Amino acid sequence: MRTLFLQAPSFDGFDGGAGSRYQSKREIRSFWYPTWLAQPAALVPNSKLIDAPPHGISLAEVVAEAKNFDLAVLHTSTPSFASDVRAIAALKAANPALKAGLIGAKAAVDAEGCLTSARIVDFAARNEFDFTIKEIADGKDWKSIRGLSFRDQNGEIRHTPDRDVLENMDALPFVTPVYKRDLQISRYFIGYLRHPYLSIYTGRGCKSRCTFCLWPQSVGGHRYRTRRVGHVIEEIAWAKKAFPEVKEFFFDDDTFTDDLPRAEAIARELGKLGVVWSCNAKANVPRASLKAMRDGGLRLLLVGYETGNQQILYNIKKGMRIDVAKRFTKDCRELGIVIHGTFIMGLPGETQETIKETIAFAKEVNPHTLQVSLAAPYPGTHLYKQALENGWLDDANAELVDENGVQMAPLHYPGLSHTEIFDSVETFYRSFYLRPAKIASIVGEMVMSPDMMKRRLREGAEFFRFLRERRAAAH
Repeated sequence: MRTLFLQAPSFDGFDGGAGSRYQSKREIRSFWYPTWLAQPAALVPNSKLIDAPPHGISLAEVVAEAKNFDLAVLHTSTPSFASDVRAIAALKAANPALKAGLIGAKAAVDAEGCLTSARIVDFAARNEFDFTIKEIADGKDWKSIRGLSFRDQNGEIRHTPDRDVLENMDALPFVTPVYKRDLQISRYFIGYLRHPYLSIYTGRGCKSRCTFCLWPQSVGGHRYRTRRVGHVIEEIAWAKKAFPEVKEFFFDDDTFTDDLPRAEAIARELGKLGVVWSCNAKANVPRASLKAMRDGGLRLLLVGYETGNQQILYNIKKGMRIDVAKRFTKDCRELGIVIHGTFIMGLPGETQETIKETIAFAKEVNPHTLQVSLAAPYPGTHLYKQALENGWLDDANAELVDENGVQMAPLHYPGLSHTEIFDSVETFYRSFYLRPAKIASIVGEMVMSPDMMKRRLREGAEFFRFLRERRAAAH
């Protein structure tokens, strides 16, 4: 089947490409690669991937191509579901014969709900959907395709048995040729990565059991299944030639450092290629491993600190200790490894005092840059189940983002309201970034590089505009 893989148009500033955990407007405009769409696209000959948000492609432009396809596959999420369904309706109005379905965490955890609430949708591919989509595109009888929920000829919803988890990750083809064919990589940028960057996955799954984290609890699972070191290096070598302008490669595995011997082996080979790279990491990597990765070209680690309160870390099953995180951060600084730290306000156990404790912790460890999110109880996560059972989530405040894509504070606790949690994000940012020492370091960066000056001034303007939009959303 002639197949369209689509990240549909969304609100202005949407950065929730298929690789992103939180489909919302961020503090600074950024775009992730749609890797979870590119992967099945690489399996389907003559397919096309349209990633509308970063390319500024309107729904009308997408609809104009509807007649060229037999099948449309859209990545969806809880926040973007309604707009994705509207996109499918528009595509089918232009091409009534088109079959259209959904992939992603929303489809994985609530396939029945997706099909029940949106009769225009023909199917939802559950869990690890790559080969499910390939079999649909190959014209296989839907009843025989594992991992598929679909509407039959009588309009009844059917569910086939679950598909086995993919063990041989090398069976998946490279995604970078799809990037080359269908994407303009200059459109993808993240504030803490060198531009242009390029990201891929070298494995799926995460050993950690964080109660809030969506992907391991919906699609990837808790076993880290990986590609061979040589397979990864072959793709990076190919991409280096295909994209000579790329200044940094990012490994978007949930926790690339879950398998340290493998991470070090990849680093050694990357060092031979002479590429700069970054990855997601937990704040517990030993100094010797950090040094080995740095020597192999590692520049930056994206680290989920989440909170500075040890009890909250226990509550969310993060498997991290504050003292270990402090030592790890000190090691990174001494080794010259940059850290972009991520924090979450409003996790179970949060109080006004723990908010202050986390802000103080962030100032102490002082990552190069940081981002602050609001606890988001996505359906399918343990946090969502907890929130319902404990009354932390109510109908009046259940939305994860508002109509403009600004992340909301859906949770509340005894003694800590939605508003207090929402306002803590701005307090956090101002406390961290408007310190004299931090301002001095930012100015120092700008003085050293005219390009950095332009970038930081633009980001600063975007950041304060974002804060104004948040205030408007709160009111």
